[in-house]
Amino acid sequence: MTLELTGGPEFDALATESARWTRHYAGGEVTFGCPARTPERTPRVWSGRGLGLAEAELPRFARQLARAMKHWTYWEARVPGSLQCWSAGRYDDEDGFVYFLGPCTHGDPWPGYRPARAFAIALPHVRGLRIRVAAYLAIH
Repeated sequence: MTLELTGGPEFDALATESARWTRHYAGGEVTFGCPARTPERTPRVWSGRGLGLAEAELPRFARQLARAMKHWTYWEARVPGSLQCWSAGRYDDEDGFVYFLGPCTHGDPWPGYRPARAFAIALPHVRGLRIRVAAYLAIH
């Protein structure tokens, strides 16, 4: 079920600055979608283990994390101590991606980082990832 922005507990929200990212809230998590990516720039997810994003995409993704934290479902689900779930960002100069180890899922059962047009993060862990992304951006 999908409702409008002012609707109930589930809805899709397009980022206002571009249609590069979408957010969908359901079941205590936020699913980030990125439908307009080329295969080589599509986020990479190792389900349950980590997330990789193109370095150039980090500022936009940081804004999406901030928007997710403004949603009422985040405030109902947040718990202290979620920062420890995410590692500091690690840049891979072979592919230009920054990788964060942490609780990100996409439903693919295979090991290893796989391109994912959508991935989910439990709402209590959004803040920790936002802090790690901001820290990476501040020093790079």
